[in-house]
Amino acid sequence: MPYLPQDSKPRPAAHPGGARGTHSSGKGYEQLKQECLRRGVLFEDPDFPACNSSLFFSENPAIPFVWKRPGDIVKDPKFIVGGATRTDICQGDLGDCWLLAAIASLTLNEKTLARVVPLDQNFGTDYAGIFHFQFWQHNEWLDVVIDDRLPTFKGRLVFLHSAELNEFWSALLEKAYAKLNGSYESLKGGSTIEAMEDFTGGLGETYDVKEAPDNFYEILGKALKRCSMVGCSIDTSSAAESEARTPFGLVKGHAYSVTGIEEVSYRGQQVQLIRIRNPWGQVEWNGPWSDNSAEWRSVSPSEQRRLSQAARDDGEFWMKFEDFKVHFDKVEICNLTPDALEDSTAHKWEVAIHQGSWVRGATAGGCRNFLETFWTNPQIKLHLTEKDDGQDECTFIAALMQKGRRKLKKLGAEMLTIGYSIYESPGTDGHLGKDFFRYHASKARSKTYINLREVSHRFKLPPGDYILIPTTFEPHQEADFCLRIFSEKKAITEDLDENVAIDLPEPLHPTPSPQETEEEKQFRALFEQISGKDLAISAEELEYVLNAVLKKTKNIKFKNLSLISCRNIISLMDTSGHGKLEFSEFKVFWEKLKKWISIFLQFDFDKSGSMSSYELRGALKAAGYQLNNYLLQLIVLRYSDEQFQIEFDDFLNCLIRLENASRVFQALSVKNKEFINLNIGE
Repeated sequence: MPYLPQDSKPRPAAHPGGARGTHSSGKGYEQLKQECLRRGVLFEDPDFPACNSSLFFSENPAIPFVWKRPGDIVKDPKFIVGGATRTDICQGDLGDCWLLAAIASLTLNEKTLARVVPLDQNFGTDYAGIFHFQFWQHNEWLDVVIDDRLPTFKGRLVFLHSAELNEFWSALLEKAYAKLNGSYESLKGGSTIEAMEDFTGGLGETYDVKEAPDNFYEILGKALKRCSMVGCSIDTSSAAESEARTPFGLVKGHAYSVTGIEEVSYRGQQVQLIRIRNPWGQVEWNGPWSDNSAEWRSVSPSEQRRLSQAARDDGEFWMKFEDFKVHFDKVEICNLTPDALEDSTAHKWEVAIHQGSWVRGATAGGCRNFLETFWTNPQIKLHLTEKDDGQDECTFIAALMQKGRRKLKKLGAEMLTIGYSIYESPGTDGHLGKDFFRYHASKARSKTYINLREVSHRFKLPPGDYILIPTTFEPHQEADFCLRIFSEKKAITEDLDENVAIDLPEPLHPTPSPQETEEEKQFRALFEQISGKDLAISAEELEYVLNAVLKKTKNIKFKNLSLISCRNIISLMDTSGHGKLEFSEFKVFWEKLKKWISIFLQFDFDKSGSMSSYELRGALKAAGYQLNNYLLQLIVLRYSDEQFQIEFDDFLNCLIRLENASRVFQALSVKNKEFINLNIGE
């Protein structure tokens, strides 16, 4: 699919107050609701209809689903009963435990919950069968409107549901998230951190519990105090182990949420405990400190009340932190953006965000294994100027996210394998070339290249300037991406997407006739033979002349120049306006052409007669044109073939259009040089 280049300038984090409506009608939630009330009808969403296509895209339902509104399922439906809590989340028959674990964590922060789930919705007198929810997507908050028809079987909800049978906020939230991603099936399989980010706009970190730092307990405690969302899971060694239960009552390959961390006085000692919740609402840890374990008998009733300890089968349990480290393998933390935190929160991150694209043939260069194209990837400069308090280094988290891949599942798209490298800046401006990466090793990099929506890692580097290169693992893979930098202290970022600049030599003047070279004499003779006494030739005649001459040049393997190219040449060089090329004008153009041929041969590394589109940036710069990624990507889309090759004829047309555009620019004294887009995108 064609990925149009995006403006990748740094931008501030988005705020939910300005959530953008997404309904195809262009109308917002309130307007749609009032229309339904006025007409006396219940809302039916044409964007996410009550049919199989909203459920699955790769198969038909195994059972006959019936879409019902809450009022058709129970007598007295409620949006929320007694507050939205983690016990309202019970998994159904969809493999989206990762989503449910995130929803459970969401309920622990009232402010965050109210942003995602507007609480002024109900089944009261102004009920119109319409609800809405807000989600963060790639630095933008979206308002997703749905109707309340839910899939059921034998009168019961099939997917997410509440322990309270007449409570529906969680089921409706799941439906809105399914709509955002294209279908319920699109929610099968995922990472808890993905949903956490979509609920908060926060940034995720993943820890391998077995390799976690010594202060991991403190890290988790600080995360929960900052209202961060925290999830955990147990790895599986094979597909057969997915959702297999261990002898201790834990479920492998299953997403849990961390809901608390405390120290408790036990037999004269302080014991570190952690509270975990299974989104199933049942199936709990049965080891030490489980609901009915003997350890609780040695804890005072007041301590038990402080910890909200109760022996009930609700999916939530305490366990000793040392046991947690033995039995769990992965922890995911979603760090919240400053706007999601209370003013009293002790620590808030500084945030910088960049949007960009990997475009085949232009900026999809792949990882460092592919040196010939690696340098063409987008490049972001990071200025670290302030050290952490009491430290000699600067802490930051770099998170690279590929955009929209889950929604594209139905079209066969999969998550790409992505990652990034960080280099110490050489102190020069502009896009770094191939030779820099040939001779310099990276200073840091993402822990791995992996096919997740987002790859993130926490770094500590000395103050200085660094270059971050976001990439796919393989070259030629297209996607849009969002790069976010969360830093302890303010960090300055800028895109090394070069400014548009034109540096052409002074216009050539024809050589006086008495000093004609042997080459010019041969051209004059050919001109007289073809054109007659006026020494002016048409585009068709120019095509014959140029191809006749180029065929005799030994080091050129070009295909014939096209008639379109010759017409463009005349439009560039015809100063008299009669649509023909005079001999004096041809002599000036011939000098240009020789220079352009020399540049093309310089970048035609395999001497095949065509140039890799990834080398176009360097070739155009050699010709005097410095372009940014936006213009470069448009040129590649226009002039390269399916193998990312550019023939000389296309290279010539590109240069002619650029020179024409530069002349217009100079004539009009236009300050914004990016207007060149109007001429090269045709």
